[in-house]
Amino acid sequence: MTVHVLRPTPEQLAYTFGGYQPLLAIDPGDIVEVFTEDCFGGRITSADQVASEVCRPDELDSVSGPIHVNGAEPGDLLAVHFVSIRPARPRAASASFPGFGALGTTAETAMLHDPLPERTWVYDLDLDNWTATFRASQSDFSATLPLDPMHGVIGVAPGGGEARLATVPSYYGGNMDSPELRAGTTVYFPVSVAGALLALGDGHARQGEAEIIGSGLECAMDTVIAVDLVKGQAPAWPRFESDQYLMSSGSVRPLDDALRIAQKDMVTWVAELTGMDLLDSYQLVSQIVLTPVANMVDPNFTVVAKVAKAYLGPGAQSVYGGVHARLAGLAKQYLASH
Repeated sequence: MTVHVLRPTPEQLAYTFGGYQPLLAIDPGDIVEVFTEDCFGGRITSADQVASEVCRPDELDSVSGPIHVNGAEPGDLLAVHFVSIRPARPRAASASFPGFGALGTTAETAMLHDPLPERTWVYDLDLDNWTATFRASQSDFSATLPLDPMHGVIGVAPGGGEARLATVPSYYGGNMDSPELRAGTTVYFPVSVAGALLALGDGHARQGEAEIIGSGLECAMDTVIAVDLVKGQAPAWPRFESDQYLMSSGSVRPLDDALRIAQKDMVTWVAELTGMDLLDSYQLVSQIVLTPVANMVDPNFTVVAKVAKAYLGPGAQSVYGGVHARLAGLAKQYLASH
């Protein structure tokens, strides 16, 4: 087992997928211990600060990477398994932003009322008891929340020599903001450039589905990933797999088209795995699918279609040659030795 360490300096952080030279080269089957900064660049340390005053708008949602995966070529599938995701600091910040968020006026959702005010909440993280403490800013209400760390941003370089902002999710991944991107999940990406150029960031100590205020519990992360490659089987859009579920994602506006992308991909995937025709698969998926909205605030919205593998027979247990199980086994070996 080859283990690499990637701890970029602030000057080495990237802000787009594509457009950066790789910081690290690895082989399929390798493990990477990677530090990622929070979406505010670590600049928010108290509730008295607001992002517009301490953060540069062109330096939000940084990513660590890119990571060049040896042998990855356009048309291949890159599999990334989250071995562990642990907050790197005992605090997280969340914020409301004028002109951003699902329930306020934005540039695309024009309203006569003023934008919601800018406000910051800082959460204390208890890493021993695995909890976060919410404290209301205008009253003495508080609540203890369980941690559920995930990465809002992960993806590969887009094709055509493009560089896309890390804040925008699309077919290459990016700012999907799905709580499903937690430890134990494997993410499948279509490779569009040589080496894939994987990068990740935007850690959340937890986040509700749809991220309606526009931010989760934003925090720096110490994350471990295991990476593998499946030749010639690139999905059209990122897919996820856990021990219990297969998941398809779609990221676009409007929301209903993001839903259609995810659901159409799931219907075709289930048909391939079971040998059913498309209409039979459509019928089954329609009765068993879960449809979490990952985010409804980013430049593109993300929807996930989620189906339990238990309904799909033996074909669902060895997707892409069993790469999820293989990486999960590698993760267990790593965790046992650390």
